Amino acid sequence: MDFSLGEELEALRDLAHEIFTDHATPERLREVETSATRVDDKLWNDLAGTGLLAAPLPEETGGAGLGLAALCVILEQQGRSVAPVPVWPAVLAALALATHGSAPQRAALLPSAADGTARFTLALEEFGPAGPREPRTGATPDGPAWRISGTKAVVPAPAGAGRVLVTAATGTGTGLFLVRSDAPGVSWTSAETTSHDLSAHLTLDGAPAEAVGAPGSGAVEWITERAGAALAALQLGVAQGALRHAAEHLGAREQFGRPLATFQAVRHQLADCLIDIEAMRVTLWQAVTALEDGEGTERAALVAKWWADEGGLDVVHRVQHVHGGIGVDTDYPVHRHFLWGRQIATTLGGASADLSRLGEVLARGTVAS
Repeated sequence: MDFSLGEELEALRDLAHEIFTDHATPERLREVETSATRVDDKLWNDLAGTGLLAAPLPEETGGAGLGLAALCVILEQQGRSVAPVPVWPAVLAALALATHGSAPQRAALLPSAADGTARFTLALEEFGPAGPREPRTGATPDGPAWRISGTKAVVPAPAGAGRVLVTAATGTGTGLFLVRSDAPGVSWTSAETTSHDLSAHLTLDGAPAEAVGAPGSGAVEWITERAGAALAALQLGVAQGALRHAAEHLGAREQFGRPLATFQAVRHQLADCLIDIEAMRVTLWQAVTALEDGEGTERAALVAKWWADEGGLDVVHRVQHVHGGIGVDTDYPVHRHFLWGRQIATTLGGASADLSRLGEVLARGTVAS
């Protein structure tokens, strides 16, 4: 299977690489990490101004119509630079609105998402054992609208997000709902985190909401599968960036009169990292292809997410290990990749949860052997 990028996606990749590399300098990252929101608003505005945020969205909303593949290309480059902007939740939520939203919702919300003046986030996770496809948060009809009650955990990058796309259960199945972040019945609690993202827990107490598509129509499955692919793309970039730091460090440092990179044990560690990264790349693009073609989507998305969770975490651990003592310095660049890798590897459930869901899919016999 050919996973090479076409001309449009290659140009998008190169532009994204240039912007993220120029902005995500160590000095700028330290500045943003001590800010109130931990979001680089200048970088966000530049991503919007160059059309990168709009690239995945439909043309009729001001986008380029490049879809999930474009989002994954952008996220990979973001991960390489660990640039602190909420691309994956904001753009994926906009894609969900473009696919499942009503005509009035699309007309009212997507142009501002495309130009970056409005931002969304996603509330897909909850406390407890329930997976993202089985929310315990509930939604009940209230005339033409809905009311939602429940608690969502670790909502990514809530600062600056005017609306939240929430998964909830109804009498006719699970559904996606759009909630204003400052609506009555909405409250936020800061989530304790040591990572890059200043997430928050969301409590909904009869909060007014709009349905995005009909509950039970598959919108929740649609977004959780694509969230897995988006996180896999981001983790692929994080792992690549970490390996680049390791190669530079080991090539420059010497012990016993020769570069550390020439030691056999170290070379084995880096070789294992490279194998994991290539597996992450192949399974990611296999998932993107399946999601765009509509065949074997759940299995492909779970395989990609498992490799991102397992392989990505292995890479950042190995890279930190070969850096020795400086690898645990919280101000040293490689530590950011370690934190990002750990957080991504537990978002929407970790590797064990991925395998458990994948086993359920295989047991249902819905995929060919």
